[in-house]
Amino acid sequence: MALKPDSEEARTQQLAVQRAAEHDALMREVDEGVRHDQIGTVARKYGIAIGAVLVLALASFGGWLWWRDHQEGQLEAKSELLTTSFDKLDGGQFQPADDQLALLAADGSSATAISAKFARAAIALRDNKRPEAIALFEGVAKDANAPKAYRDLASIRVMALQFDTLQPQVVIDRLKPLAVPGNPWFGSAGELVGMAYLAQGKNELAGPLFAAIAKDEKVPQSLRSRTRQLAGVLGYDAVVDVDKTLAELQVENTDPNAPVPAAGQ
Repeated sequence: MALKPDSEEARTQQLAVQRAAEHDALMREVDEGVRHDQIGTVARKYGIAIGAVLVLALASFGGWLWWRDHQEGQLEAKSELLTTSFDKLDGGQFQPADDQLALLAADGSSATAISAKFARAAIALRDNKRPEAIALFEGVAKDANAPKAYRDLASIRVMALQFDTLQPQVVIDRLKPLAVPGNPWFGSAGELVGMAYLAQGKNELAGPLFAAIAKDEKVPQSLRSRTRQLAGVLGYDAVVDVDKTLAELQVENTDPNAPVPAAGQ
């Protein structure tokens, strides 16, 4: 038989539900009170220290934002100055360009500074100031903070400029680590090392090196052409694809304006 709404069992169930709800509400109030007490205790005990830490954190973050904006602003200004210097070089204004580049070159080992040093060395060579150009290149080559690619290229430039005045073994010792396939400067360094081998009368070392350069498609075509001829003179085959080589030679022979680069370039 169904219970009536006002029966004892129904009232008991309703009371149980009500008490459960009241108990749940009470527990929430107690938890909230405990949390407030804990927060208050921590705030009273550590409030000054926490506030100081927050202030320092905000100050540090603000300082970092300022430093980043300052660095970006300086980098942008230096890049603009470098571009202006190159524009002056293109326009034949070599002394004004060199004056600007000197300011950039004084900035240590940054990419902008190193680019400026290379450009200043080129201006020095144009003005027949070889010792000055060598000093600029040597400065980059010995700069431990400069990127390795720049240091290696500077070393090659120094050896190319001093090749006629150095003992062949000096060139070999300095550039042989770069004269290996896969190195970005394999062609330029390898050609100088090969010429040093020739100066020592070591054709058996120079020939295979020239042949390897000529077969490396990552090497500039003008350099591959030179080393192919040198390898052939020494009796080493430097041709991989005959048809392709003939086509390349035909292009070279039909281009009267093609420049003849110097050794090591």
